[in-house]
Amino acid sequence: MNRSGIDILLSTTMPPGLAEDLARHFTLHGPDVIGTPGFAELAPRIRGMASREPARVDAALLESLPNLEIISSYSAGLDNIDLDAARRLGLVVANSSAALDEEVADTAIALILMTVRRFAAAERHVLEGKWAEGPFPLSHGLKGRRLGIVGLGHIGVAIAARAEAFGLSIAYHNRKPKPGVPYAYHPTAESLAAESDILAVCCPGGPETLNLIDAKVLRALGAGGVIVNVSRGSVVDEDALLAALADGTIGGAGLDVCRNEPNPRPELIGHPDIVLLPHVGSATVETRARMGHVMRDNLLVHFGIKEA
Repeated sequence: MNRSGIDILLSTTMPPGLAEDLARHFTLHGPDVIGTPGFAELAPRIRGMASREPARVDAALLESLPNLEIISSYSAGLDNIDLDAARRLGLVVANSSAALDEEVADTAIALILMTVRRFAAAERHVLEGKWAEGPFPLSHGLKGRRLGIVGLGHIGVAIAARAEAFGLSIAYHNRKPKPGVPYAYHPTAESLAAESDILAVCCPGGPETLNLIDAKVLRALGAGGVIVNVSRGSVVDEDALLAALADGTIGGAGLDVCRNEPNPRPELIGHPDIVLLPHVGSATVETRARMGHVMRDNLLVHFGIKEA
């Protein structure tokens, strides 16, 4: 039973069980109320919002909620939220990134292995009946190669920890150096790529990182270089990526994300040098449950409510 008396707006439908969990603590209002004739009367009562990609939380919606204090997101990414408007309105914006670091890092390592060792292409070699015609071409190993991490947040640190076990050396690019880490810092993605064999992209999406991985970065990565993206499709310039693969500027790409999900451009599908996954980095039963708990807990902590 809700005892707080605090009204929370759901910006979109939530995974099974999550709305019921939130309803134990808050009075919930579903997304169907947004834009209705009675919404203006309800809006002043709303103090919190639970959001989930890809539903957009724009400035107009935020400005219509005069007493909104916090947006708690069921996601690591926040590019579905107008963060400029949220800052201007003094809102707290919280995500659930702490719940999904490990699985997304696992996915990044899997993509590195699949791309560098060409495991996906090797499987196709068997499935297409080509093994009997001859062995699959040799690939490369990981030990001794250089990994550049674009975005050394929680996920980047988890990737680095795993990569060290494979004998990779590590460097990184952030907007500014991260205190207390033992890895070499690069002020730009281009300079990092120039000193890397593998580039792992795990920075936030949004306008600030739009096409951060462009033709210049890919040229700096160079022939035989591999890029892995577990961030957002907007961070990688897909035209530049396809051109770099076509002319041999880089050797391969492992993508858990792309533009226009869930309808990737046809050139990405079945490309011999691309491993393409359907955005499954955090898609485990355990992680999705933790994400829901973190989203709920962010609201509970903000409003000073103790879990019963």
